[in-house]
Amino acid sequence: MPFAYFDSLTPDQQRAYRMSDGVSTLRVRAPVALAPLVAAVREALATGACPPLERATAKLSDALCERLDVASVRVEVLEVRPSSEEGELHGLYTWEPGRRPRLQVWMRTAKQARVVAFRTYLRTFLHELCHHLDFQLLELPHSFHTNGFFQRESSLFQQLVPRAMPRGGETQKARARNRKGVEDDTPPR
Repeated sequence: MPFAYFDSLTPDQQRAYRMSDGVSTLRVRAPVALAPLVAAVREALATGACPPLERATAKLSDALCERLDVASVRVEVLEVRPSSEEGELHGLYTWEPGRRPRLQVWMRTAKQARVVAFRTYLRTFLHELCHHLDFQLLELPHSFHTNGFFQRESSLFQQLVPRAMPRGGETQKARARNRKGVEDDTPPR
């Protein structure tokens, strides 16, 4: 069942929407080998510092792009999420012809400037990466939020954070640290 905005799309956009909706999974080669890169993102996020988080996220992004046989994307990690009356911006993917695509992720909430939870951060990153993959891997002319899009995001997350891992994949020490200042998981926008 398409989302409500489907009827407002042009016929070309509706075809792209249907194509996107028809792809529910993306298979990463050897996802277990990425566990150290995922752990590095988790550790960098826990520091609350942007530069190490940006480096760790860029390494994970490059590795995912390499395993999916697509060109890499430039990663930027920014501090406090921009907000408006509509809500907070969690991440943003931009692509302009002739320029390297850019993926931006914010690491702190707008209201209290708290570091977001690891799962929220990783899902936001993967959400923006899925826009890149729509163009580079699936060769879609548009990247829409479809059921298939959200399923692809989840398939990547599940490959990187296996279900056997405890929620957050944290030790007791890390959970205690998170309770002191890292916000609960909320879905990315």
